[in-house]
Amino acid sequence: MKSAVILFPGSNREGDVARAIAGICGTKPNIVWHADSELPPGTDLVVLPGGFSYGDYLRCGAIAARAGIMPAVHAHAAKGGLVLGICNGFQILCESGLLPGVLVRNARLRFICREALLRVERIDTPFTRRYAKNAIVRFPVAHGEGNYTADAETLRRLEGDGRVIFRYVTASGQRDDEQVLNGAANSIAGIASEKLNVLGLMPHPENHVDPLLGSTDGRPLFESLASVLERA
Repeated sequence: MKSAVILFPGSNREGDVARAIAGICGTKPNIVWHADSELPPGTDLVVLPGGFSYGDYLRCGAIAARAGIMPAVHAHAAKGGLVLGICNGFQILCESGLLPGVLVRNARLRFICREALLRVERIDTPFTRRYAKNAIVRFPVAHGEGNYTADAETLRRLEGDGRVIFRYVTASGQRDDEQVLNGAANSIAGIASEKLNVLGLMPHPENHVDPLLGSTDGRPLFESLASVLERA
Protein backbone atom coordinates (compact mmCIF):
# COMPACT_ATOMS: atom_id res chain seq x y z
CA MET A 1 0.00 0.00 0.00
CA LYS A 2 1.35 3.41 -0.98
CA SER A 3 0.07 6.30 1.08
CA ALA A 4 0.65 10.03 1.20
CA VAL A 5 0.13 12.28 4.22
CA ILE A 6 -0.34 15.92 3.25
CA LEU A 7 1.56 18.36 5.45
CA PHE A 8 0.14 21.88 5.75
CA PRO A 9 1.61 24.77 7.76
CA GLY A 10 0.10 24.19 11.21
CA SER A 11 -0.50 20.44 10.86
CA ASN A 12 0.47 18.64 14.06
CA ARG A 13 -0.86 15.09 13.75
CA GLU A 14 0.99 14.00 10.62
CA GLY A 15 3.51 12.04 12.69
CA ASP A 16 0.78 10.20 14.61
CA VAL A 17 -1.06 9.08 11.50
CA ALA A 18 2.18 8.20 9.69
CA ARG A 19 3.20 5.97 12.60
CA ALA A 20 -0.22 4.29 12.65
CA ILE A 21 -0.05 3.56 8.92
CA ALA A 22 3.53 2.30 9.06
CA GLY A 23 2.91 0.13 12.11
CA ILE A 24 -0.39 -1.40 10.98
CA CYS A 25 -0.19 -1.34 7.20
CA GLY A 26 3.51 -2.12 7.02
CA THR A 27 4.59 0.67 4.70
CA LYS A 28 5.91 4.10 5.58
CA PRO A 29 3.82 6.94 4.07
CA ASN A 30 5.24 9.71 1.93
CA ILE A 31 4.95 13.14 3.57
CA VAL A 32 3.79 15.50 0.84
CA TRP A 33 4.18 19.28 1.23
CA HIS A 34 1.01 21.31 0.67
CA ALA A 35 2.61 23.42 -2.09
CA ASP A 36 3.44 20.39 -4.25
CA SER A 37 1.27 19.88 -7.31
CA GLU A 38 1.40 16.09 -7.65
CA LEU A 39 1.02 13.04 -5.47
CA PRO A 40 3.75 10.38 -5.54
CA PRO A 41 3.18 7.90 -8.41
CA GLY A 42 1.06 4.92 -7.43
CA THR A 43 -0.49 6.54 -4.36
CA ASP A 44 -3.41 4.47 -3.04
CA LEU A 45 -4.39 6.45 0.05
CA VAL A 46 -4.20 10.18 0.77
CA VAL A 47 -4.49 11.36 4.38
CA LEU A 48 -5.21 14.92 5.46
CA PRO A 49 -4.10 14.97 9.12
CA GLY A 50 -5.27 16.93 12.13
CA GLY A 51 -3.87 20.20 13.36
CA PHE A 52 -4.47 23.88 12.76
CA SER A 53 -3.60 24.48 9.11
CA TYR A 54 -2.72 28.12 8.51
CA GLY A 55 -3.55 28.84 12.16
CA ASP A 56 -7.28 28.27 11.51
CA TYR A 57 -7.54 31.74 9.97
CA LEU A 58 -10.78 32.46 8.12
CA ARG A 59 -12.81 29.27 8.59
CA CYS A 60 -10.92 26.18 9.67
CA GLY A 61 -9.52 24.47 6.59
CA ALA A 62 -10.58 27.22 4.19
CA ILE A 63 -7.05 28.25 3.17
CA ALA A 64 -5.70 24.69 3.09
CA ALA A 65 -8.58 23.70 0.80
CA ARG A 66 -7.00 25.97 -1.84
CA ALA A 67 -3.46 24.64 -1.45
CA GLY A 68 -1.44 23.61 -4.48
CA ILE A 69 -1.78 19.88 -3.75
CA MET A 70 -5.57 19.87 -3.51
CA PRO A 71 -6.32 19.55 -7.27
CA ALA A 72 -4.26 16.35 -7.20
CA VAL A 73 -6.26 15.13 -4.18
CA HIS A 74 -9.49 15.89 -6.05
CA ALA A 75 -8.24 13.99 -9.10
CA HIS A 76 -7.21 11.05 -6.91
CA ALA A 77 -10.69 10.90 -5.34
CA ALA A 78 -12.42 11.25 -8.71
CA LYS A 79 -10.58 8.13 -9.91
CA GLY A 80 -11.84 6.20 -6.89
CA GLY A 81 -8.67 6.62 -4.82
CA LEU A 82 -9.05 6.56 -1.04
CA VAL A 83 -8.92 9.81 0.93
CA LEU A 84 -9.05 10.09 4.72
CA GLY A 85 -9.44 13.43 6.51
CA ILE A 86 -9.09 13.51 10.29
CA CYS A 87 -10.17 16.53 12.38
CA ASN A 88 -8.63 19.48 10.51
CA GLY A 89 -8.48 17.12 7.53
CA PHE A 90 -12.27 16.69 7.73
CA GLN A 91 -12.64 20.46 7.77
CA ILE A 92 -10.43 20.73 4.69
CA LEU A 93 -12.43 18.07 2.84
CA CYS A 94 -15.64 20.01 3.48
CA GLU A 95 -14.12 23.37 2.56
CA SER A 96 -12.71 21.91 -0.67
CA GLY A 97 -16.04 20.39 -1.72
CA LEU A 98 -14.93 16.77 -1.47
CA LEU A 99 -17.52 16.32 1.28
CA PRO A 100 -20.73 18.31 1.88
CA GLY A 101 -21.44 20.55 4.85
CA VAL A 102 -19.13 22.56 7.05
CA LEU A 103 -17.55 22.36 10.52
CA VAL A 104 -18.28 25.39 12.71
CA ARG A 105 -17.60 26.46 16.32
CA ASN A 106 -18.59 23.99 19.01
CA ALA A 107 -22.04 24.67 20.39
CA ARG A 108 -20.74 25.77 23.79
CA LEU A 109 -17.86 27.75 22.25
CA ARG A 110 -15.27 25.70 24.10
CA PHE A 111 -12.32 23.68 22.88
CA ILE A 112 -13.01 20.00 23.61
CA CYS A 113 -10.14 17.65 24.46
CA ARG A 114 -11.36 14.28 25.74
CA GLU A 115 -12.41 10.85 24.59
CA ALA A 116 -15.68 10.36 22.76
CA LEU A 117 -17.86 7.31 22.21
CA LEU A 118 -18.87 6.63 18.63
CA ARG A 119 -21.07 4.09 16.91
CA VAL A 120 -19.82 2.63 13.64
CA GLU A 121 -22.86 3.02 11.39
CA ARG A 122 -21.59 1.01 8.41
CA ILE A 123 -19.06 -1.79 8.07
CA ASP A 124 -19.19 -2.17 4.28
CA THR A 125 -16.82 0.72 3.53
CA PRO A 126 -13.07 0.60 2.82
CA PHE A 127 -12.53 2.27 6.20
CA THR A 128 -14.73 0.16 8.48
CA ARG A 129 -14.90 -3.44 7.24
CA ARG A 130 -12.79 -4.71 10.15
CA TYR A 131 -15.28 -3.37 12.73
CA ALA A 132 -18.19 -5.36 14.11
CA LYS A 133 -21.68 -4.22 13.13
CA ASN A 134 -22.85 -1.32 15.33
CA ALA A 135 -19.55 -1.38 17.22
CA ILE A 136 -19.13 1.26 19.93
CA VAL A 137 -15.61 2.67 19.83
CA ARG A 138 -13.68 5.21 21.86
CA PHE A 139 -11.58 7.82 20.01
CA PRO A 140 -9.92 10.99 21.34
CA VAL A 141 -11.26 14.35 20.18
CA ALA A 142 -9.44 17.68 20.27
CA HIS A 143 -11.20 20.50 18.46
CA GLY A 144 -12.86 23.86 18.80
CA GLU A 145 -14.75 23.66 15.50
CA GLY A 146 -16.21 20.16 15.32
CA ASN A 147 -19.86 21.12 15.03
CA TYR A 148 -20.91 19.48 11.74
CA THR A 149 -23.56 21.58 10.02
CA ALA A 150 -25.44 21.20 6.74
CA ASP A 151 -28.78 22.26 5.29
CA ALA A 152 -31.80 20.03 5.83
CA GLU A 153 -31.71 18.54 2.33
CA THR A 154 -28.04 17.60 2.65
CA LEU A 155 -28.69 15.94 6.00
CA ARG A 156 -31.62 13.99 4.54
CA ARG A 157 -29.45 12.86 1.65
CA LEU A 158 -26.57 11.82 3.91
CA GLU A 159 -28.89 9.83 6.15
CA GLY A 160 -30.90 8.35 3.28
CA ASP A 161 -27.78 7.25 1.40
CA GLY A 162 -26.17 5.79 4.51
CA ARG A 163 -23.20 8.12 4.32
CA VAL A 164 -22.98 8.84 8.04
CA ILE A 165 -20.20 6.45 9.01
CA PHE A 166 -19.47 7.47 12.62
CA ARG A 167 -21.95 8.97 15.08
CA TYR A 168 -21.50 10.28 18.61
CA VAL A 169 -23.42 8.18 21.14
CA THR A 170 -23.92 7.86 24.89
CA ALA A 171 -22.41 5.12 27.04
CA SER A 172 -25.50 3.01 26.32
CA GLY A 173 -24.85 3.33 22.59
CA GLN A 174 -27.80 5.63 21.94
CA ARG A 175 -27.75 8.87 20.02
CA ASP A 176 -28.48 12.00 22.06
CA ASP A 177 -28.67 15.06 19.82
CA GLU A 178 -29.46 17.37 22.74
CA GLN A 179 -26.28 16.52 24.63
CA VAL A 180 -23.83 15.79 21.78
CA LEU A 181 -20.46 17.15 22.86
CA ASN A 182 -19.96 19.69 20.06
CA GLY A 183 -23.49 20.30 18.81
CA ALA A 184 -23.05 18.39 15.54
CA ALA A 185 -26.23 17.91 13.52
CA ASN A 186 -27.67 14.41 13.95
CA SER A 187 -24.68 13.65 16.24
CA ILE A 188 -22.54 13.24 13.13
CA ALA A 189 -18.87 12.47 13.80
CA GLY A 190 -17.86 11.29 10.32
CA ILE A 191 -19.29 11.09 6.81
CA ALA A 192 -18.30 9.58 3.48
CA SER A 193 -18.56 10.61 -0.15
CA GLU A 194 -21.15 9.14 -2.52
CA LYS A 195 -18.72 6.44 -3.67
CA LEU A 196 -17.59 5.81 -0.06
CA ASN A 197 -13.95 6.35 -1.02
CA VAL A 198 -13.57 9.66 0.86
CA LEU A 199 -14.05 9.70 4.63
CA GLY A 200 -13.91 12.67 6.98
CA LEU A 201 -14.21 12.38 10.76
CA MET A 202 -13.47 14.70 13.66
CA PRO A 203 -12.17 12.16 16.25
CA HIS A 204 -8.63 10.76 16.04
CA PRO A 205 -8.46 6.99 15.40
CA GLU A 206 -4.69 7.24 14.89
CA ASN A 207 -4.24 8.02 18.58
CA HIS A 208 -5.89 4.79 19.73
CA VAL A 209 -3.89 2.11 17.97
CA ASP A 210 -1.49 1.08 20.76
CA PRO A 211 -2.44 -0.76 23.98
CA LEU A 212 -0.01 1.51 25.85
CA LEU A 213 -2.45 4.36 25.24
CA GLY A 214 -5.35 2.46 26.77
CA SER A 215 -7.29 1.57 23.65
CA THR A 216 -6.83 0.03 20.21
CA ASP A 217 -10.24 1.03 18.89
CA GLY A 218 -8.60 2.89 15.99
CA ARG A 219 -6.64 -0.10 14.67
CA PRO A 220 -9.51 -1.66 12.69
CA LEU A 221 -9.82 1.49 10.58
CA PHE A 222 -6.23 1.17 9.36
CA GLU A 223 -6.51 -2.61 9.15
CA SER A 224 -9.56 -2.11 6.94
CA LEU A 225 -7.59 0.11 4.58
CA ALA A 226 -4.68 -2.35 4.47
CA SER A 227 -6.98 -5.28 3.65
CA VAL A 228 -8.77 -3.39 0.89
CA LEU A 229 -5.58 -2.22 -0.77
CA GLU A 230 -3.83 -5.59 -0.44
CA ARG A 231 -6.65 -7.20 -2.41
CA ALA A 232 -6.58 -4.40 -4.97
